[in-house]
Amino acid sequence: MLSEKEKIDLITRISLDINQVKDIDMLLERILSNIRKFFNADAGSMYLKHRNMLRFSFTQNNTLQKRLEPGKKLIYSTFSIPINNNSISGYVAKNRKLVNIPDVYDLGGEPYTFDAEFDQLSDYRCKSMLAVPMTNQRGDVLGVIQIINAQDEKGNVIPFSPADELAITHFATSAALAIERAQMTRSIILRMISMAELRDPTETGAHANRVAAFSVEIFEAWARKNGLPPDEINRQKDILRMAAMLHDVGKVAISDLILKKPGKLTMKEFETVKSHTYLGARLFSENRSELDEMAVQVALNHHEKWDGTGYPGHVDPLSGKPFPEHVGPGGEPLPKQGEDIPLFGRIVAVADVYDALCSRRVYKEPWDEGRTLEAMHLGAGTHFDPAIIEAFFSALDVLKSIVERYPE
Repeated sequence: MLSEKEKIDLITRISLDINQVKDIDMLLERILSNIRKFFNADAGSMYLKHRNMLRFSFTQNNTLQKRLEPGKKLIYSTFSIPINNNSISGYVAKNRKLVNIPDVYDLGGEPYTFDAEFDQLSDYRCKSMLAVPMTNQRGDVLGVIQIINAQDEKGNVIPFSPADELAITHFATSAALAIERAQMTRSIILRMISMAELRDPTETGAHANRVAAFSVEIFEAWARKNGLPPDEINRQKDILRMAAMLHDVGKVAISDLILKKPGKLTMKEFETVKSHTYLGARLFSENRSELDEMAVQVALNHHEKWDGTGYPGHVDPLSGKPFPEHVGPGGEPLPKQGEDIPLFGRIVAVADVYDALCSRRVYKEPWDEGRTLEAMHLGAGTHFDPAIIEAFFSALDVLKSIVERYPE
């Protein structure tokens, strides 16, 4: 358990995290990790309000995590529950009221019940629970934080104390402000993607969310293998999640007569389509932030190939023309290949192709898993960086769950 000094230090750390993390998914992960650490809670979940429901959005469980192989992650499905008195989280959201339960299997005369299905399926035993609503300054409920199984110094499950109620209420207030800000950022990004969708029907918010979530998991697997510090991994994940969502935003500048053409594109039309890479990068070329820098890297390079046969090659995003030192004999830009292609471009290339193969398009049905994975494997060393493909396969179980989390 944490000492009082460690708790004070962690409160400062949580405040910094909440102010720095911009992506909503990364924020939920960071909030829950820090709050669980503060209360020495074995597990926890985050629910976000969506219309009149609570959506199960993130979960952590130390006991179940320890049962997995090193480097593997818990797989969870998202689902929604009504905001009513039937469930614990629904009751907390409906009544804007904290609940502190010593044993969820002994609720007495409370109006809500505990659903033991997860415990039965996972061979886990929930006992003590502390659940608190997250409300903004207007009093609107944004979601619910639920932490489970407080532990003493020996790892025994104990009830949460009355003092814990005051502390988690403070954290919930801070979390709500950060979540509202992060949701606004996500909304702005999705509006940009919606503009691109007017041109290309395949460029949906679900596609962008899947590619971004895939990219984060692939990067994390690659980063752990390469020994990046955890703090650096978390910082880069936050930026990558947003930048990867914007990988195809340059399609907003391409005519729908080309992007929606039912037949095969002419060479000239395909050259126009290829311009979406540097047109997208151009939107972020002022480089006012790390997000701008990574968005340029991703938009410009996600169609490059490891063997140098991708596009657009060494071009200046502002002009769309090759840099003077990278002009080929026919005036074409010299290709990028291997590690000339920036890391995050190589990662999003894998994520983008995987989603395209798994998804229905106007010109194709979704490929089955065997055919998809064979194509990804065969692309190592030609289309894809072999090290990134290795990370892709190591994270495959999580990637499959992401497909279910963001359906079309």
